[in-house]
Amino acid sequence: MSHVLNDAALDQLFRQARTANGFLDTPISESTLRELYELVKWGPTGVNGAPARFVFLKSEEARNRLLPALMETNRAKTSSAPVTVIVGYDEDFHERLPYLFPHADAKRWYDDSHERRRETAFLNGTLQGAYLILAARALGLDVGVMTGFDHALVDEMFFAETAIKSSMLVNLGTADASKIFPRLPRLSFDEAARIL
Repeated sequence: MSHVLNDAALDQLFRQARTANGFLDTPISESTLRELYELVKWGPTGVNGAPARFVFLKSEEARNRLLPALMETNRAKTSSAPVTVIVGYDEDFHERLPYLFPHADAKRWYDDSHERRRETAFLNGTLQGAYLILAARALGLDVGVMTGFDHALVDEMFFAETAIKSSMLVNLGTADASKIFPRLPRLSFDEAARIL
C-alpha cells in the first residue's frame, strides 16, 4: 500500500457519497454482485473468521417478501432498489476456522462459549457490512443502509434453522437524486477523537 488514493476516489468512497433513499430503475447484474463479493471478502476480520453471510434479494418477489419486516419509512426505498442485501452473521463461524485460520487451533477458542462466538460474529459481520458499503461505492453503486427492521422476522424468513442472524439491510442501485437529503453535519476531530 504505497500510494494515497486520488481525490476523485476519496470523494466517491467518502466525501461525496450519500445515503440513497430512493433508486432509479437501473438493474444490477449478477456478475456485478459477484464482483462486489470478491472485493468484500478481502477485508480483514478477527481470526480471519469472515462471519458475514449475504443474501442478495434481486427479484421483485424476494424484495416483496422482505417488506413486512421493514419499518414503514423503509418500505418505499426498498421497493425501488434493484437489489437489497441482507447482511447476516453466522454464530457458528468458528466451524470454518480450521480452513480460514489454519496456523492455530482457533476453533477451540470459541467451542465452549456461545456468547463469545455471538459477540465476535456480530462485530466482524458488521465490519464486513461496512466493507460491502465501500466496495459497492467503489464499483459505482449507490447505497442505502437500514437497521430499522424486525430482525426476528427476517431471521425466520431467510435464515430459519441456521445459526445466522441478520444485522443490517443494504439497498444497492443508482440513487434517485431527488430523494437524497441535504448533507448532515459530522463531528469534528476534536469532538470525536484524541491523540495520546
